[in-house]
Amino acid sequence: MIENYKSVYLGGQGEIVEKKSRFIATVEAVESEEEAIAFIEKMKKKYWDARHNCSAYIIGSKGEMERCSDDGEPNGTAGKPMLEVLRGMEIRNVVVVVTRYFGGTLLGTGGLVRAYTKAVQEGIGASVIVEKQLATKLVIGTDYNGVGKIQYILGQRGIKILESDYGESVKITALVPVSQFGLVEAELIEGTNGKAALEKLEDVYFGVVENEVILFEK
Repeated sequence: MIENYKSVYLGGQGEIVEKKSRFIATVEAVESEEEAIAFIEKMKKKYWDARHNCSAYIIGSKGEMERCSDDGEPNGTAGKPMLEVLRGMEIRNVVVVVTRYFGGTLLGTGGLVRAYTKAVQEGIGASVIVEKQLATKLVIGTDYNGVGKIQYILGQRGIKILESDYGESVKITALVPVSQFGLVEAELIEGTNGKAALEKLEDVYFGVVENEVILFEK
C-alpha cells in the first residue's frame, strides 16, 4: 500500500461566471469507478436543463484509473483541463462534475479551458481535502512510571495517540507511520529499558481534520 496520498474528506461546490455562462463544479469522494459514474449520472439528472455536465475522476491511491468527458464541449476544452487540476493537486479517489449553463457568448477554446480549470479549483477550494497516511496501530503497555517517557518519545516524533487507557497499568494506542515504525519501536524499547510491552496491530490509513484524528478503511 502507498504510504500517503490526498483525498476528499468532504465534497464541496464552487461556481464561477464567465461572460454570463455559469460553471458549477461539484466535488465528491468516491472509492470506485462505479461510484464515480453513479455520481456523474446523479449530477446530470439534477442539472438536466444545463447545456453541459463535464466530468473527470481519478480512482485508486496511486491514481490507477483516470477518466474525463467533455460532454459536448469542443474536444479537450473541458474534461482534460479538469483532470489536469486533479492531477496537479495530487488528489485521489475523487470525481468532479462541472455543470455549464450557457450565457449566449462563445468563450473560444482558451476561454473554455480557463473556465473549466478555474471552476474545478473553486470546487476543490470549497471541499475538505485530507492527507491519508498509512500507519501501524501500536499498543504500548506500561506502568505509570513509564508514561512520561513514552509520551515524550511519541511527541518528539509527532506520533498521534489514538487513545489512552488508564487502569492498574496504562495502555496507549498510537498510530505510527509505517516508515517510522522500526525507529519508534527501538526508541520505545531503549527509552523504557525494555519495560514497555509493545503489541503491533493492523495497518490503517488515518488523516487529521480540524485537529481530529480520523481513521479510514483505505
